[in-house]
Amino acid sequence: MSRFQQQDNLLGQSNNFLEVLEQISQIAPLNKPVLIIGERGTGKELVAARLHFLSKRWEQTYLKLNCAALNESLLESELFGYEAGAFTGASKRREGRFETANNGTLFLDELANTSGMIQEKLLRVIEYGEFERVGGSRSVKVDVRIVAATNEDLPSLAESGEFRADLLDRLAFDVITLPPLRERKEDIMMLAEQFAINMARELEMELFSGFTEKARRTLLEYHWPGNIRELKNVIERAVYRSNNPNLPVHQIILDPFESIYRPTGRIKTQDRISSLDPVSTGVTANIASRIEPSAPAPVNGVAPVNIEAMSKPGIEFPVDLKELSQNYEVNLIKQALADSQFNQKKTAEKLGLTYHQLRGYLKKYNLLEQTNENVD
Repeated sequence: MSRFQQQDNLLGQSNNFLEVLEQISQIAPLNKPVLIIGERGTGKELVAARLHFLSKRWEQTYLKLNCAALNESLLESELFGYEAGAFTGASKRREGRFETANNGTLFLDELANTSGMIQEKLLRVIEYGEFERVGGSRSVKVDVRIVAATNEDLPSLAESGEFRADLLDRLAFDVITLPPLRERKEDIMMLAEQFAINMARELEMELFSGFTEKARRTLLEYHWPGNIRELKNVIERAVYRSNNPNLPVHQIILDPFESIYRPTGRIKTQDRISSLDPVSTGVTANIASRIEPSAPAPVNGVAPVNIEAMSKPGIEFPVDLKELSQNYEVNLIKQALADSQFNQKKTAEKLGLTYHQLRGYLKKYNLLEQTNENVD
């Protein structure tokens, strides 16, 4: 069995997945950087390996590094190496991943987590094929193909100044966007059966007897937020918990944490949401508790949210809960923006959100043009 066959486990027959395979085949032979975009668990690492083993570099070194696993200084040393005496403990020169992968391929996962300094050095490697080791002054020449991956919206990060736009331009010679598993319904059972057969073999079962119709419906109707990685875990768990290999698997446990004995010492976000009045569903209680029930004067022309009024029991039904919830969120976000002088980072802090979560809300409700893009 070849190295490629050993490492390539990309399976599927849906049209959108086959289009990805075709795109991989077209770009693989070129000595150009490739950017892979996809949700967690969609198989970005498998795609990167396939790109390498279908390229002319397939006999050369293939290395991978998760950029989110190391802080800036460690990541710099790991990527570019260091000279003796560069820092305490650096007793001798050490080659980094770029030198080790010379003439081969380097896969950089979670690229969006890199700092501006790392991004600047990556840009130089892509443009000129050279870099300097940490603590060194001599340029090191390398020929490395970079394949990078992220689950972030890099164009939005570049727009907000959190990712270098010039590096994005260099990396995005071509972009492979992986469809989530929920958009690959035709592939779910194919993947499930493959995972089940492999698990049965690992458990030294004589055979795998398939899934019951109920189990199949459960697998096909679930939305799979963790995508293929989550599917693999669910299937392997179902196979090992099945007592009789001669009977089809009937029990699918989607959430292994589900138990009547599950600790409840910490209040979950969903519990906070459920504790609010239905009108305010979607906003956590800690946000709501900070807003005074009395209606202060409008800020910058934005009327403040009056939670007390919205939660009065005298609502006439029927109502459109989705529309009410959306209006509530829009008004709350507008008020927080105005109260923060339209500084997005401060607004996110006021709402108990991350910056990227706030950006998602702004895009969802078409509020971006109403901000001054101030993120300092």
